[in-house]
Amino acid sequence: MRVILLLSTIATSIAAAPLPKDHGYRGIWYSNQPTGDRYVYKYSGGFATYPQQQSPIAIYSPQVRKTFFCYGGTPEGRQRLLHMVSYFDHQTGLVPRPRILLDKQTDDAHDNPVMSVDSQGYIWIFSNAHGTARPAFIHRSSKPYSIDEFELVWEGNFSYGHPWWIPEEGFLFLHTRYTDKGRSLFWTRSADGRAWEPPVLLARFELGHYQITCRSGRRVATAFNFHPLPVGLNARTNLYYLETDDFGRTWKTVDDRIVQLPLASPENPALVHDYRREGLLVYLKTLEFDAAGRPVILFLTSKGWEPGPRNDPRIWRTARWTGWAWLIREAFRSDHNYDFGSLYIEPDGVWRIIAPTDPGPQPYGAGGEMVMWVSRDQGASWRRMRTLTRNSPRNHTYARKPVNAHPQFYALWADGDTRRPSQSWLYFTDREGTAVWRLPPRMTDEFARPERVR
Repeated sequence: MRVILLLSTIATSIAAAPLPKDHGYRGIWYSNQPTGDRYVYKYSGGFATYPQQQSPIAIYSPQVRKTFFCYGGTPEGRQRLLHMVSYFDHQTGLVPRPRILLDKQTDDAHDNPVMSVDSQGYIWIFSNAHGTARPAFIHRSSKPYSIDEFELVWEGNFSYGHPWWIPEEGFLFLHTRYTDKGRSLFWTRSADGRAWEPPVLLARFELGHYQITCRSGRRVATAFNFHPLPVGLNARTNLYYLETDDFGRTWKTVDDRIVQLPLASPENPALVHDYRREGLLVYLKTLEFDAAGRPVILFLTSKGWEPGPRNDPRIWRTARWTGWAWLIREAFRSDHNYDFGSLYIEPDGVWRIIAPTDPGPQPYGAGGEMVMWVSRDQGASWRRMRTLTRNSPRNHTYARKPVNAHPQFYALWADGDTRRPSQSWLYFTDREGTAVWRLPPRMTDEFARPERVR
């Protein structure tokens, strides 16, 4: 009998073992909730880098000049979720054969992994579970900056994980736990990734929450919404923000007011904007800090959860803290609630978004053609800088930003047909969008050069 441990005890370590090598990069295809109409599913497609409510999936390590990343892969010709680990070598321009960390024994892309790299260079993979039906795992590489061997250090249950390594402290791990009261936001801590403190409830009201997070130095922030009654989990609305700068000992609003946890009502000090009152749903994208250390939230609003034009307009917005108020501005529009992109706020003040905002070959399906947008006035106006993909056979989506992103490897995403199961390839682009490369679907050697496709 399998014993599922909570995030409060230490699990028995299993000795490191060499990971099997795959012969190419293939992403998981996934669908959710048939609609019975021309759009087929609520959302679907190539979801190797899904979902946004867990992070990070890629980290650049300047010590070895590599961008490490993890993703949801699949065996060739099957739809079965494999947790994959690899890297892009910025010195050689090559990628190795990806390693298979584990078979998650599901086709549910919600179980996709996230990662962290500690101060010694050890790579940590947090393998999520979608709810309580399957276990979650934590693995650590046996050597710094190496993907060859990993040991299992913990087994239990968590969903939508956000593991942030804080130097001289350890892991601050924001995550979701499924209870009879819905999706509840928790956090916990560990000095070494093996022994974990009991999880602390951050927020739970009505039917629960989704969140996005980010870290800058000792600051860790979360932006979240909630599922309102009586509509249920297909609705999500309102926008909230909290942060901590003392390893979770205290949580504060954006204007430095300490809050008492857990938040238990939609009316609370963390509220950024009340979209419930406006009848709009809120789909979270990414959260960043600007050059002044002030948070900026990227999100999308729409009138309903069903795909198709009846719920247009789907408006991408930024919410920026000015120092005295939240300033919310429209950026641009796209055709699906699950069009996902990443916001970059660069040292020179440039704001950049890489997102599938152009309709793709499956219009009103998740994703589309990938576009790079730039703002030089803190989101007051946006200019299309590059159209990254065009005339694609499948929709592109879930462009994810690496932590400490290197200009050569600035966003990672996958493609997939949104109307029917399909193959799914993985892609990346550089900071200026000068080209798009595909990770090799099939490899005959130990290393290969990604193929330039645009």
